[in-house]
Amino acid sequence: MGVDPHFWRGRRVLVTGHTGFKGAWLTLWLRTMQAEVIGLAHAVPTAPSLYELAQAGDGIAEVWADLRDADAVSEAMASHAPEIVIHMGAQAFVRRSFRDPRATYEINVMGTVNVLEAVRTTPGVRAVVNVTSDKCYDNREAGRPFREDDPKGGHDPYSNSKGCAELVSDAYMRSFFAPDPAGPRLGSARAGNVIGGGDWGEDRLIPDVMRAALANDVACIRNPDSVRPWQHVLNPLSGYLQLAQALAESTEYQGGWNFGPAEDDVRTVGAILEGLQARWEGNLRARSDPGPHPHEARMLALDSTKARERLSWTPAWDLDEALDSIVAWYLALRDGDDIREATLGQISSFAAAQLELSA
Repeated sequence: MGVDPHFWRGRRVLVTGHTGFKGAWLTLWLRTMQAEVIGLAHAVPTAPSLYELAQAGDGIAEVWADLRDADAVSEAMASHAPEIVIHMGAQAFVRRSFRDPRATYEINVMGTVNVLEAVRTTPGVRAVVNVTSDKCYDNREAGRPFREDDPKGGHDPYSNSKGCAELVSDAYMRSFFAPDPAGPRLGSARAGNVIGGGDWGEDRLIPDVMRAALANDVACIRNPDSVRPWQHVLNPLSGYLQLAQALAESTEYQGGWNFGPAEDDVRTVGAILEGLQARWEGNLRARSDPGPHPHEARMLALDSTKARERLSWTPAWDLDEALDSIVAWYLALRDGDDIREATLGQISSFAAAQLELSA
């Protein structure tokens, strides 16, 4: 299927969390396809941020509101009347969830309820993509990739809140959306360990390593033997866009969807560090952080057979291409290049690669 620029041209799309790492990449991509984007966020979550460096807010409508404020979310939905809603706003950090579990549940669970309630009462919404995480699954370290019908859960408050958000999404789909063929269609998207230029999140491998490299400092690395499904941010974003396109056309695409990398790109933290060191122009130094650390799953991987077979979705960039693009992005920042143009250039290259795959 692929991402269809013609579908998105002139389409009103509300993106929650548009100031975050994934949200800024998605907003910029939608604007290249001439979508009418409405961004909803409480604040800019990091400093620096891709949102600010790439001027992702230019040319879009913005609503500054907290997802926990049901009235504000409903007002934004009603006043802007989107056709597509992509819900990515969240408290996205595992360690922060240990420090503030209440806010994590309020934002990730009740925030999702508030978005879906606003959709339910706003005529004209055609498709909703609720973005959660690979951590939404009840990880019992079985040593195999998760499938969409695996039980939801989570050891830590963040992962558990994402499992709860999945249950909320499923209940709204079955109770309100699926019974009405003329109403909104709801799909849930799961992807994890998304990497790319412009990520400044706390306690994440790429931001920690790149911050140290730019400052000529030593990065502290946790759990180098942990296995994760690494993929460039544009890979799952293309899946979210394809899912939204499919939902807009048919009710049969409702439900959960995994968007993970190829099996060869499920690697250890240490392997990613080595890949970055091999590409960086200069001495990229790192040491192991002995901790203590909160609980993290030793292995995470997703089975994306469903998305490949039913959406014809496939990652357009493999891990080597992802690491190449990440290092190029941070080198552009170091060298004072135009970050908006650098980011848009990578979106253009990715779209061309996806088009070639679907040809």
